[in-house]
Formats: sequence, C-alpha cells, structure tokens
Amino acid sequence: MRSNRIRDILFASFLASAATVAAAPASAQSPYDGLWQVTVVTKTGSCDAQTTSTVNVTDGKISGGPVSGSVGSGGLVKVSINGAYANGQLSGNSGSGKWNGASAGVACSGRWEASRQ
Repeated sequence: MRSNRIRDILFASFLASAATVAAAPASAQSPYDGLWQVTVVTKTGSCDAQTTSTVNVTDGKISGGPVSGSVGSGGLVKVSINGAYANGQLSGNSGSGKWNGASAGVACSGRWEASRQ
C-alpha cells in the first residue's frame, strides 16, 4: 500500500495541475497546449497496475500543487512530483515516456502514454 502513494500523488498532482493551469491567463501558446489523456502504467514495484487521467497544458507549463514541469516547443516533457519524476516526448497528438519514484523506501517505475483530446 505504501508504494501506491507514489502513484496516487502522481495522479492527484496531474489533476491539480490541470485545474491550476486551466485557470491561468493565456500568454504565449505552445504547440502542445490543450487537454491530454494520460495513462500511467507500472512496470516494476507494487503500485497500482494502471491509472488514466486528463491534464491540461497551457503555455507549455504543467504546474500546481506539488507538480512542477514543462512541455518544450519540441515536445520534451519533464515533470517532478514530490520525489517522483516523469519524462518523455510528445509529437503531434500523442506521446510517451517513463516515470519513477520511491515512497517510504519502496520504488516503483513504469511508462506513460498520452493522447490529445
């Protein structure tokens, strides 16, 4: 159960960032701005097998709650969440990458996939 906290924090943070970013005023647009459906899959560790959520990217930034991150103009994704990290690449209307973290000494890692809504 302790390792499930990593995944819970990851998804709660993505949802919090979507709400925060959606409320932010618009400035410069990024080619990856908009709503994305993200599926996170655990490959190692005892975290839940799979979780899906919807996030919003605005001005290339993912932020809010414990999340800090960005989507570069070339689609490079970098996110940190309370000691967990995710990175990868968006291209057109889809993307994928890897994530890893540890909670109470229990490590989990896996992959994520995203598609533009």
